[in-house]
Amino acid sequence: MEDFWDARAREDAFWFVDNRRTYGAGDDPAFWEAGERAVEGLRAELGWQLSPNDVVVDVGCGVGRLTRALSNRVARVIALDVSSEMLARARRLNPDLANVEWLHGDGRSLNPVADGSVDGCISHVVFRHLPSPSITLGYIREMGRVLRPGGRAAFDLSTDPLVHKRDRYKRRRLATALRLGPRGTANEAWLGSAVDLADVHAAAADCGLRVERTLGEGSDLCLVLAQRR
Repeated sequence: MEDFWDARAREDAFWFVDNRRTYGAGDDPAFWEAGERAVEGLRAELGWQLSPNDVVVDVGCGVGRLTRALSNRVARVIALDVSSEMLARARRLNPDLANVEWLHGDGRSLNPVADGSVDGCISHVVFRHLPSPSITLGYIREMGRVLRPGGRAAFDLSTDPLVHKRDRYKRRRLATALRLGPRGTANEAWLGSAVDLADVHAAAADCGLRVERTLGEGSDLCLVLAQRR
């Protein structure tokens, strides 16, 4: 996965973080404003609360779109990503975030974050791109590992297998061949996978998490709030 996301970061990091944008549009205020809205949306829709003293892990931080929003709300952000290229861009784009630690992850865990050391975990439009449900479930277990008792995880994932089928991207593959659009959208690291909510509940229970709320079941953007017991 690292090679794929490094290549996408070099191609157009902003589009691959938020593909609602125009391909090739680059950096602009609207990109960062969308990060603010995403954090506020998780708060409003799930009831996820943040405290100024919290330490929060941003799982799959990309170029730091949500990290920047979080850094204004909490004491410390641990921003983790599998792509060294995304992280390099995140550091350049966010030079003044003194309360952020940028960490290179292994694509399967939250190492090197210590057990029971954080108050919150967040992940937005990341798990839907993971090529196997087992990787997503592994990350949920990892959230349980790093959260302190009472800490909460707010994240989204896909529960709709149809959106991950390769034939959805036929037109885009043609555009790619003609160099008119983004590359790599037929790759499994972009297509991703759906997760059964029953498996989400089971994985959460395995690591001491209790799923408090889910919204959007059956969609490719199902929101989940879980608390560490």
